[in-house]
Amino acid sequence: MKKTFKRTLRVSKYVIYKETLVDYKEHFWSFLGAFFGIGLIAFLQSQFLFKQENIFLIGSFGASCVLIYGAIQSPLAQPRNLIGGHVISAIIGVTVFKIVPDIIWISAPLAVGLSIVFMQATKTLHPPGGATALIAVSSTGKIPELGYWYVLSPVLSGCLILLLVALVFNNMTKNRSYPNHSRFIKRLKKKQEHKLKK
Repeated sequence: MKKTFKRTLRVSKYVIYKETLVDYKEHFWSFLGAFFGIGLIAFLQSQFLFKQENIFLIGSFGASCVLIYGAIQSPLAQPRNLIGGHVISAIIGVTVFKIVPDIIWISAPLAVGLSIVFMQATKTLHPPGGATALIAVSSTGKIPELGYWYVLSPVLSGCLILLLVALVFNNMTKNRSYPNHSRFIKRLKKKQEHKLKK
């Protein structure tokens, strides 16, 4: 038992150590991606919405930025997870709010719990999706009034903006490639090789 515990502890220390060894260049690209991703959403909000209606920029996008710009190789950061996790969670959050609108101690845990289960079932697990569902049931003001429009905007439209920025900034150097799918990376490398030959 002690040997197993010591070995597990040793492996855990090694994994944590390796995960925190990030090149300073990686910090730079993570910062730029997050800055432009959130910045673009915030800019669109400031230009097209009243100051009281800060509904295009939701808190769960900040958590998504950590994954899609800072942990780009994580399975939880891939495009399918980003978009699917948020959209599924938004649908569940709005549905739960419509069924149980006034009992927050039931609607909040129900929305988050169901979101996790549906993301697991559809292989779109994205931790910030839980926050997206929670925002749908716990917010006041404009978000409850949106109903299922909440799924399209801010959730889907914001995810697409974050994804487009991630595709640009996470593929600007040879050390970074996003998404983690081999087909996409092969196509991208072929295009880069073709440009270099010209």
